[in-house]
Amino acid sequence: MGTPDFAAVILRRLLGWPGAEVLGVYTQPDRPSGRGRACKPSPVKLAALEAGVTVRQPLNFKDEADVAALRELDADVLVVAAYGLILPQAVLDACRLMPVNVHASLLPRWRGAAPIQRAIQAGDAATGITIMRMVLGLDAGPILLQRALRIAETDHAGTLHDELAEMGAEALLEALTRLPQGRLLNMAQDETRVTYAPKLTKDEGRIDWNAEAARLHNHIRAMHPWPGASFDWTAPGGKTLTLAIEPGRVGDELPAGPNDTRPAPGTVLGLVDGPDGKHLAIACADRAYLTPRVTPRGKNPQDAAAFACGYLKNACQA
Repeated sequence: MGTPDFAAVILRRLLGWPGAEVLGVYTQPDRPSGRGRACKPSPVKLAALEAGVTVRQPLNFKDEADVAALRELDADVLVVAAYGLILPQAVLDACRLMPVNVHASLLPRWRGAAPIQRAIQAGDAATGITIMRMVLGLDAGPILLQRALRIAETDHAGTLHDELAEMGAEALLEALTRLPQGRLLNMAQDETRVTYAPKLTKDEGRIDWNAEAARLHNHIRAMHPWPGASFDWTAPGGKTLTLAIEPGRVGDELPAGPNDTRPAPGTVLGLVDGPDGKHLAIACADRAYLTPRVTPRGKNPQDAAAFACGYLKNACQA
């Protein structure tokens, strides 16, 4: 049971594993997507159809016929990864051994829908994968197996997602190997250490440059690639543009001007050279933030030098 790309990676690994047979796949109903709002199948549905596995897409499990169809599979294990539904007890009881969940955090930290983004946003040094036995309640079941992963300063939600999906697949296969051997932890979560990772909203991508650069670095990385980090900027000609920026790095302290004044937060300072190329410097509360790419709304992405040449006076040099 799963829906997005994260779950599709795990499904494909499970389909290729000789230790089990995938009897069926459950995923969310096709949803309208894109500008045309055409219904689009989930990545998990596409992966299942490619493999010739039966796909079911109940809206929920309030219809007893959907629960009965699941029971008829007579599965040993129910594997869930980012399905997008809170499953009732009747579904959790529909397999012979146990329902297991692949969750992209080190539970009990970051229960919920957006554990990858919230870990980066909070500045966590590490995250990981938890395989847990599912119970009623949000990500509250006993821990069966965990694997940790360091979060690098250059990681963003996209790169970490891909690493954790692969790690989740490996951890799941290890857990399924250990299950019949009785070699899983089955350790209750420490309720005093629980934190929650609510679903991201589009508005969360807005940047408040009044914060410190290190905090903004975490925020920008957490919002990339979706919903993206953006702010409104007034160009030298007076036109206001919405700019989306890509994750970069924290720059130097802001230089003091006359009377110890510093550039206002959100001021685009210009280009900065570095070992990894040119970056556009933007003033934060304490330092500059350096981004390699900028996308004005309605335009194509531009590297820092191209943006500066097009929008900043005296930025182009022969």
